[in-house]
Amino acid sequence: MIVFDNVAKQYPGGYTALDGVSLKIAPGELVVLSGHSGAGKSTLLKLIPAIEHPSSGAVWINDQDVSRLSRRAIPYLRRNIGLVLQESRLLFDRPVYDNILLPLVINGHPPGDAARRVAAALDLVGLYGREKEYPAGLSGGEQQRVAIARAFVNRPSILIADEPTAHLDPAYAAEIADLFKSFNSAGVTVLVVTHDAALFRQWAPRRVILAHGRLVET
Repeated sequence: MIVFDNVAKQYPGGYTALDGVSLKIAPGELVVLSGHSGAGKSTLLKLIPAIEHPSSGAVWINDQDVSRLSRRAIPYLRRNIGLVLQESRLLFDRPVYDNILLPLVINGHPPGDAARRVAAALDLVGLYGREKEYPAGLSGGEQQRVAIARAFVNRPSILIADEPTAHLDPAYAAEIADLFKSFNSAGVTVLVVTHDAALFRQWAPRRVILAHGRLVET
């Protein structure tokens, strides 16, 4: 369960990104978050893995107030959260395999188990057998698939994505949406920010709309 309890987020200079947001996301839900540019969508996502912290209110994940976690505890929180951003943020001097392996190395997974997880993640996103290629040789959609594999290789219970199809053509965007739905069907809680209202329509997801930092519809 993810709970935003009257959350506000203000940045230096007085800009208010979120203002009194209260929201509950049940385990295993597929939620699509939308709103105008600057509505606070990205800020809301970043509060979940404690990349940002609320100015007031609280963010709870499975009865744990993540806004009060110590710096030492945050990496343990993030092991259960997969994060996909608009920009894939891949390491272009490393092959696909090393890019996906990185979270497992950081978390100290045994090499054998890590190799099996990377292979499974590659297979899941349709890139099995391409682990030795470098990101520069992949299309934009394939690079995003690598980023998704990297986010999922830890087998998180929560997957959040910020405009993961923003720079992709409609065919690739539909394939990425199918991937997220497959994760959700396996029991993963999925929260996706997208400007494309039609992208997940066929699965009738729960839709949440922000405007000027406030929750206006859910």
